[in-house]
Amino acid sequence: MTKQLIRGLQKFHDEYYLAHRAEFEQLAHGQHPRVLFITCSDSRIDPTLITQVDVGEIFVIRNAGNIIPPFGAANGGEGATLEYALNALDIREIVVCGHSHCGAMKGLLKLDKLEEGMPLVYNWLKHTEATRRVLQDSYSHCDREALIDIAIAENVLTQLENLRTYPVVRSKLHRNQLALHGWIYNIEAGEVLAYDPVLHEFVSPDKAHPAPEPEYNLHASCPIPATTQKTNEKQLLPSVQIGLPGRSRLSTQQADRIYRGSR
Repeated sequence: MTKQLIRGLQKFHDEYYLAHRAEFEQLAHGQHPRVLFITCSDSRIDPTLITQVDVGEIFVIRNAGNIIPPFGAANGGEGATLEYALNALDIREIVVCGHSHCGAMKGLLKLDKLEEGMPLVYNWLKHTEATRRVLQDSYSHCDREALIDIAIAENVLTQLENLRTYPVVRSKLHRNQLALHGWIYNIEAGEVLAYDPVLHEFVSPDKAHPAPEPEYNLHASCPIPATTQKTNEKQLLPSVQIGLPGRSRLSTQQADRIYRGSR
């Protein structure tokens, strides 16, 4: 196998590299990927192949089960790579891509049997415990084959939720500077389905609706200080412009007691 890889390296240099030398010389000055692509380490998946993008166009995180541990749950490379992608590379889109016949999801369905034989895999899959619990509580009536497919889909959604636990993701979503996408790659069909947040199912990517605005986004103006010309002292503008929920419906005295405490 090593000899095959070495032959491949030589072929890459002599054919592909020489035909695209100018692009590689440009890439040496920096990278500007447009998408963070989170997928499984499975050897049957090649992100650049299935998306047909050029070198340097996607930033990739790969691990068993395309898992992103919730913020604070682990100090692994996933969180650091995510932070770098959003802060340093200013990436505006993230794709979490699961795939058919995922070994990690098969392992999740028999998690208790992994603890002794593969303790590291066991500990890693605990980061998607939410997926396992959803399967246990909502899909126990399904047969094993159907359950694997459901696990793959539910796990993609779990990772989208995990991404939202990161402060940098939450902040960029709030400012409409980031979009999250959930995909499933079907190996045997060579097709990708995308999660539709309106229909709540996986559909063709070109037919998926954009994500609706999260319900927890607060649209309210902040307190705006105004400067008087005479005293140059700052004072708050009328209460209706202050970004406190419901303040405009309260009297000044009531609002002061609720939001600032009794004096």
